[in-house]
Formats: sequence, C-alpha cells, structure tokens
Amino acid sequence: MPKRKRSTPIALQDTLPTFDADTKADDLSANTAPGGKTLTDNMGHPVSDDQNSLRAGVHGPTLLEDFFFREKIMHFDHERIPERVVHARGAGAHGYFRLDRSLAEYTTAKVLTEVGVETPLFVRFSTVAGSRGSVDTPRDVRGFAVKFYTKEGNWDIVGNNIPVFFIQDAIKFPDLIHSVKPEPHREIPQAASAHDTFYDFISQTPEAMHMMMWLHSDRTIPRSFDMMDGFGVHTFRLINAQGQAHFVKYHFKPVLGAHSLVWDEAQKIAGKDADFHRRNMWDTIDQGGTLEWEFGVQVFTEKQAAGWDFDVLDPTKLVPEDLVPVQRVGHIVLNRNPDNYFAETEQVAFMPTNIVPGMDFSNDPLLQGRTFSYLDTQLSRLGSPNWNELPINRPLTPVRNNQRDGHMRQTINPGRVAYFPNTMAANLPAPAGAHGFVSYPEQMRDTKQRARANSFSDHYGQAKLFWNSMTPVEREHIAKSWAFELSMCERRDLRLHMLDHLEKVNETLASQVAIALGEQPRTTKTAKPGGAQDSADEVALLATATSKTTASGKLQKAKALSQEGGQPKLPKGRKVAILIAPGVNTAQVKAVQAELAAAGAKSELVGTRLGLIDGLEAKKTLSNTDPVLYDAVLVPGGAASVQALVARPEAQNFVVECYRHAKPIFALSEGAELLTASPIGKALKAVGGKADAKAPAGKAAPVQNLSEVAGSGWLWTSTASLKAHGIVAGHDAGATKNDILKALAEHRFWGRPVA
Repeated sequence: MPKRKRSTPIALQDTLPTFDADTKADDLSANTAPGGKTLTDNMGHPVSDDQNSLRAGVHGPTLLEDFFFREKIMHFDHERIPERVVHARGAGAHGYFRLDRSLAEYTTAKVLTEVGVETPLFVRFSTVAGSRGSVDTPRDVRGFAVKFYTKEGNWDIVGNNIPVFFIQDAIKFPDLIHSVKPEPHREIPQAASAHDTFYDFISQTPEAMHMMMWLHSDRTIPRSFDMMDGFGVHTFRLINAQGQAHFVKYHFKPVLGAHSLVWDEAQKIAGKDADFHRRNMWDTIDQGGTLEWEFGVQVFTEKQAAGWDFDVLDPTKLVPEDLVPVQRVGHIVLNRNPDNYFAETEQVAFMPTNIVPGMDFSNDPLLQGRTFSYLDTQLSRLGSPNWNELPINRPLTPVRNNQRDGHMRQTINPGRVAYFPNTMAANLPAPAGAHGFVSYPEQMRDTKQRARANSFSDHYGQAKLFWNSMTPVEREHIAKSWAFELSMCERRDLRLHMLDHLEKVNETLASQVAIALGEQPRTTKTAKPGGAQDSADEVALLATATSKTTASGKLQKAKALSQEGGQPKLPKGRKVAILIAPGVNTAQVKAVQAELAAAGAKSELVGTRLGLIDGLEAKKTLSNTDPVLYDAVLVPGGAASVQALVARPEAQNFVVECYRHAKPIFALSEGAELLTASPIGKALKAVGGKADAKAPAGKAAPVQNLSEVAGSGWLWTSTASLKAHGIVAGHDAGATKNDILKALAEHRFWGRPVA
C-alpha cells in the first residue's frame, strides 16, 4: 500500500513544494485510501454483513430498506465510463522528465529552461482503432501521450509513434475513424484496418498515402513501448523572452532503439498474450527497471520553412532530420506503475491545449481542430466540467479562478465573490498580465473561405522519400503488409484502386503487391513473393526499386526513417526463454541467467512442467507459453534434459519459430542436439558448413541416438557463418557469453535460408 504523505492536494496549497520526480506521487497520496480493518459503506457506516441481503425471512424477498445492498449494486452498475472513441486500449506509467540542456534562446517555458529539474509526468500508450478489450499487437498506430506536471501548469504532448497523420484537416477525422472502426452492420473486424470501408475511404483520400506507407511498415507492430519512437506530430511554436517565435517539432527517441515484431509473430502474440505490451511495461517497472527515452526538438524559423518545397503546417508531412537535426535536450524515465488502472490510466485526460507560457500553436488545420475536440471529448467521457479535479488530471500548481459548481465539484471555495472585477475581494484573483500565458501576436489578413493551400497538394513525394529510406528487408515487409491487408478487402475494385495509388509511390512495389493479390504486375521485372517468410529474390528486387521524390527538401533518402540503420542495439530489455527438463546442466543455466541479468536482459525458465527442476524453478511450461513471447531461445546442456526436450514437439517449435522470425538461437553443449533434431536441422547444416562433430576433450559425449534422429549431430561449436545468422552454439556459458549478448542486441537476423 502506497504511503500517504499529504492530507490535501498540492494544488490547494499557497506555495509550490520543491519539484522532483516524486512530487506528483506525493500529490496523489492525498487521495490514496488506506486499507483499514473495518468494512464501511460510502458514508462511513460500519457494515455488519456484506454477504447477505436483508430479506423478509431466509426464503423471503429482499427488502427495499437494505441501503447497504442498494449502494453497493448502484456503484457497481455505474463503474464503467464511456471508453475513448479512439485510443481506447491503453496502458500508462508514472515517471519524470529531466532537462539536460536549456532552450532559453527559444522559449521562456520553465520546463524547457531549468536544467536538472525533474518534472513529474504520466505517459499513456495506446492503440487507435480497437476497443478497450482488444489486443496489444494489431497493426495500428500507437498513441504516445505525455502529461508533464510543470511549475507553470500541465503541459500535454498528445502524440503518436508516427510523425505524420492520415488527413490534413480535422473536419475529415470523423470520416477516417468511421471507416477504420469495425463495420457498423456486423461490428467486425476488431482493431484492424484490413477491411473494405477503410480502404474505400483511403482510396478516395490520396493525402493519406504518406501515412499509409508508415502504417504498412514495421513501425506499427512495435516490439515494446520502450522500443518505439514518439512524435508530437504537429508543428508548434516556442516563444522566447524577446517575443520571438520559432517553429518546433517534438521527438521521443527510445534509449533501446526502435525495434519491431514481424507480422506473423504479432498475430500469434495476439492469441497467446493479448496483454503483451502492457505486461512487458508493468513487469519491467515492477521488477525495478525503467523505460527511457531521449527528448528532442527540431527548431526552425518561419523563414527556413518558407524555403522548403513542402508545408510544415501540413500534418501529412515531416521535416527530415537531414534538414533540421533533432537536438536531444532531456530524458524521460518511467519508473512507477499506477496504483489503480481506472483512477489513473483510464481517467487521465490529455489535451493539446494544455501548453504553458513560452509555447503556442501553429495554424496546422488538424491541430486547430484538435484544440476544440479534446475538451469536448473529456466532458463526454468524464461527465463533468470538473474532470480536471480528478487526481491524475489536476496540476501541481495552485488553481485559483471564479469557476464554481457543476456536477461532482470537489473544491470548496469559501466566500461571497466568484467574479471579476470586484471590490469585495480586492480584485483577486487577478490576471497575471505579461507573466501569464500570452498568445503569439501573429499577423493575419486573409479571406474567410473553405479551401486548402496549394502547398498541401503533393500527396506522394514524402511517401516516396519514406520508401527510398527503407532497407531492402523493410521494403519487403511493407510489400507483404499491403498484400495482406488488401487481400482482406472483399471488393476487387478497391484493391485495384489502391494498386493505382501504390504505383504512384513505386512501380515495383505495386507490382509485387499485385502479384500477391493475383493481379497483373505494373512492371516487367518481378520476383516471386515469399509468403510468410522472406524471399531472397523479392528482397533483392526491391533493393533496386527507388523513386524520384518531391516535397522532400530535395532529399532522395532521409536518415532516421529506417529502423534498421542507426538504431541503438542493446541486450537490455530483451527476454530469453531457457528450455529445461530433468537432467539439465544447472550450472550452465545459472551462469547464463547471471550474465543476462548483468546486461539488463530478462530470462524465463520454460520447463516440461512447472516448479523445481533440478533446483531451478520453471515458471512457464512448454504448453502454456510460446516462442513468440520471447526475443530468443536458449537450450542448455544435460543429456537427459535434451532427450526429454527432443521428444516434445513444443520444444522443437521454440527453435523453429525463433528461426523463422529471425531471432537469435543459443545452444550449450548437448543442447545443440535439439536444434539439429528439429525441422531446421538441415537448414542449419547448409548455413554452418563444417562444424565440430565431436564433443571436446573432457566434455560429455553427444546425446545417444539424437544424431541419428536428426541426421546431423554435428553442431557443437558455431562457425562464423552460423554466428552471422544469429545461431550461437558452444560448450559452456562463459565461452559464448559475448556472442550471446551480441546476438541478443542485434534483434533480428534477416536472410536466413528457408527451413
């Protein structure tokens, strides 16, 4: 139970406390109720019996006077509030933002000028299309919303893990969401864009094509919350002490790098663990770990923006980092789980209008619409104009104004005066003047009209830039994603119309998707698609498929768009399944676990049964978990253990699935026999060439009969070729430690021969 440190919220105090990472936690403690010993109702009356209703005799009807029952059932009946129309499926955590470098030359905002201050924050991650009960791993945009509890009030960045959006004007947002939600006549499919109404809308909305290229990339199936980027999406303004304005775009760069699942894996995880992402975040923090990002800004002038061949107010466009590098000025650390999901994660309310002095909006038409929509949404969801008094939403700064009353008002304002100006309260509270929030005095003179700027008209140029910036294997994943989603559309005319759009991005991409859909290719040179696995021929073809860009600042390729190039690669945060059975080499397992833990990686013992196995506790079994839930698999030695594993198809499936999904595979001593006995044995032999066929001097002999079963009992030491494909085998944990950690950090090993 969290310790209650305050009797009243900080916002009700006259002065601010010292700000640090725990200030919001202290504030929330004022609403943290201790468990207590005696059961009461909501008015504090002690309850004598909470298990039996008041009846007229043991077989008689329940009496209307049973106010304990009526209160309990009434509260239960009203426990749910309307879920978010979008971003309903979410998970959140507390933490802090620490500024490392001042931005005083651009803004007066204290949160961006006071170096070293730890500003409390709450972050909520989410999917967009699905309901609260949907899964964590659909192909979908991820919400990345951050609430900073600053010294000058709350600052919200309500962003996504993709820097652009589908539409250019907020008036089209209801149409976009109506199209992507489950089709209204049958309420399916859930949390999926792969259906007719979505592609009917997209086929008529070419401005969405840049976003659609991101949607079909690996970005929309992230490995975990802390392995995805965050973006503020829109262009905002920063205002400095001299009243000068600069445009700004906000970035969150994951310390672990941006890495993703593969589509086959994401679909299987949906069935094996619908809570995959939220469980990973909860467990990481619960076990003492953190999730971390670098906070960065792209700052540029209006004059700079005017010189580019795209409009920075167009939310379907990004500013390439090649033109304006991201200045990394701070860190975000998540280190505390919510105490109550509903009170914090579900009731948290983000608004783009929550900005502090020294900031302002731009005329991005999507942002302009959001500044209206979000307040309306909170009033609907949370049912009261006093939603901002909920503990998770209230600021740390004192709230003093003349707003009163309303549904579920919590603040008690004494006195007679609730208006301004006044004489009875000495004209207090009074406006702050120049010390308060001041909008940037932008000069505007134009004709009122319903129109869109011509500078918004290039819908394919940055889609081409994104395509050109992908590595060959990422391009193949994009092609396979388009083929998968369009194949789910029932109407052929929609598929053909979308192929026309794809052809304007890249002809070879359109051709490869067309072949997979059974349509005529748009080019003469094609390759056979690889289906669920990568195709070396298709990857090679797509490597040569580039497009001439427009609206991209004269760039043909941009850095920071690919997840394969320039990303941090660390073993931290990775999770390894270690397969064990009676007779396992316990010393090897303990040594590996220690090395993984020292590197910040996780391990989980997966046994032939639960409980202690030779002194090791298996918390998962081969039957109740799955390889898609791990980043790698390790098979330790021990002849009897390996014999038992080889006899279990589920154990063989661990190495097969890890191989197909390009994940690292590790084997120690006799553990290599499981690899060679599995269906990937022949592929490994083809990759590895000549390998050590005998146990080294002084080591145990190969497991009897397994070599005959596998037909190739030779894999006792990794060759260079095997290591290059992420297959690490060795005689003991110490000898292979560096190879294991290096392979784990690499994340994926593309281009393995098809098994």
